[in-house]
Amino acid sequence: MSEVNARLTRLLGGVALAPLRARLRSRYQRGRSGGVVTLGKLDRGERDALAGLLGRRPSEGGSLRFDIDELDARLREAGLATSLRHALELLDGPLIDLVSARAETARQWDAIRLTAVNVRLAAFLADGRGLGLLKRLANDLPVAAQLIDQVQTVLAQLPAAAVTRSHLAAQLLGDAHALDPGSPVATIVLAVLRRARADDDDYQGEETVRELWAAAGVMVNELARPALFLNLPRHAGRDCATGEPDYLSLRALLRSAPAWDVAKRDVYVCENPNLVAIAADTLGRHCAPLVCTDGMPAAAQRTLLLQLAAAGARLRYHGDFDWPGIAIANTVVDMVGAAPWRFDAADYCAALERSIGASRPLAGNPVQARWDGALTAAMQVRGRAFDEEALAGALLVDLDGRC
Repeated sequence: MSEVNARLTRLLGGVALAPLRARLRSRYQRGRSGGVVTLGKLDRGERDALAGLLGRRPSEGGSLRFDIDELDARLREAGLATSLRHALELLDGPLIDLVSARAETARQWDAIRLTAVNVRLAAFLADGRGLGLLKRLANDLPVAAQLIDQVQTVLAQLPAAAVTRSHLAAQLLGDAHALDPGSPVATIVLAVLRRARADDDDYQGEETVRELWAAAGVMVNELARPALFLNLPRHAGRDCATGEPDYLSLRALLRSAPAWDVAKRDVYVCENPNLVAIAADTLGRHCAPLVCTDGMPAAAQRTLLLQLAAAGARLRYHGDFDWPGIAIANTVVDMVGAAPWRFDAADYCAALERSIGASRPLAGNPVQARWDGALTAAMQVRGRAFDEEALAGALLVDLDGRC
């Protein structure tokens, strides 16, 4: 080490003054090279070091104000360095212009973004949130480029022809688990699909992710939670009213979608499987077409309802008169435009007058019924809830095809 550097090290170097040097370096890294500086919260060693370099008497204050140009001149006169910046680089290495570095990094990320030729992916990445997701998942540019390529490969095959997710991943990406939950490729593909649907849901839950994949023709646990229905006509001109409840898995609905004969026909939709059983026991073959969401509809139930709506069915929905039931109804109404079936404020009040003994206390946080604001208000005032099965008598009247 030269004599000059040894003196500089004694005056401004060492571990004890490293925090001070870091504060001074940050000014240059943020593009601030001159002007008057006020440094606060200085310890005694830091104050004495700066005062010595400036040719001032040590002070007892916790801050020090000085001009960078003055300190540069003092360093030059002492033969220690050509400037404060030079001194800091001699002690701790080259300074990086963070402003320029960030601008260059942003330019490189923008260039990576523009490599997306898939229309859906390009639109997703053009949004700051989409590009932010890519940055978080990839962390660096080479990984991001590879991730874009993989996502485009998958999107190019969607909608698929009822293929399992693991098969699609193995076929396109060489890894059966490459589209598993939480994988970078699956996360971005699902985000792109969600954006294309203009849906506000987060699609993080298992069932909603399954439904989103299903809408793209990709099956996940395709035999789980099959859709329950009764007397649903599948073929034109053929009597499909067996009187017995039946099921269709997501696999069956996607691989060989039935030709539903429901155009301009009422198809009733209920929340609870028990109502399907009651209808089958009471009405059998005479029951109108009835579909069950089995609580919040999962992928199979959503797929079936969407197929029926596309086939021209007039869907009519009923559920529990409680807050979870209202939330489920909102989902069905929003998804397929279902009309309420004995499920508005007047029906609720009539049920109270007719069957108050079958009700239970209403608990939980209120949910706004988007098809009838008066229903939520009535439920809050009355404070009673009804399970769907408790109102089966009135619902069976509508379901009886002999009437």
